[in-house]
Amino acid sequence: MRLGPTELIIILIIVLLLFGVGRISKIAGELGSGIRAFRAGLKGDEEEDGAARAESEPEDE
Repeated sequence: MRLGPTELIIILIIVLLLFGVGRISKIAGELGSGIRAFRAGLKGDEEEDGAARAESEPEDE
C-alpha cells in the first residue's frame, strides 16, 4: 500500500488539528536538537578513537 499526495495532505491536516502548530514546531525543534546532540556524540567518539589509536601506535624514530 502506497500513500498518495491526497492521503498525506489529509493526514497532515488531522495531525495539525490534533496537536496544533505551536506544539508541532516545539516537537520539531526538540527533534532537531536531539539529532545535533547525537551527531556531536558520534563525532566525539570518533575523536576519542583516533586519540586512543595514536597513543597505542609506537612512534617510528
